[in-house]
Amino acid sequence: MGHVWVNVKLVNPLTGLGVEVKALADTGATYTIIPWYIHEKLNFMVIGKKRVKTARGYVDLDESFALIEIQGKRAITPILLSRELEEVLVGVITLEALGLTVDPVTGRLKETEILLLTLSK
Repeated sequence: MGHVWVNVKLVNPLTGLGVEVKALADTGATYTIIPWYIHEKLNFMVIGKKRVKTARGYVDLDESFALIEIQGKRAITPILLSRELEEVLVGVITLEALGLTVDPVTGRLKETEILLLTLSK
């Protein structure tokens, strides 16, 4: 199991506009994907494109960033904007930035360590 439904607050950090939605936390997804209808409400700034592999093949998606809050934890994270998905999909970049992971035993998110590699001289 790598999928868990969670309550998510999405905020455009440049405008302060936000929405609260149910989202699927998916440990098989690298990026967080935002449906186009939410982008139309929050008007995220497009900063580029990313080519990603989906179940249907490769697709180019607009790239942006958002402030995301899950279980009281907040982080600015890269997002991709999709015209095909209907629901928010939370990927591992966001989960790791928030210090959260999927617990396969409980089917919920739990806190995890945020790791930092330092190189000693």
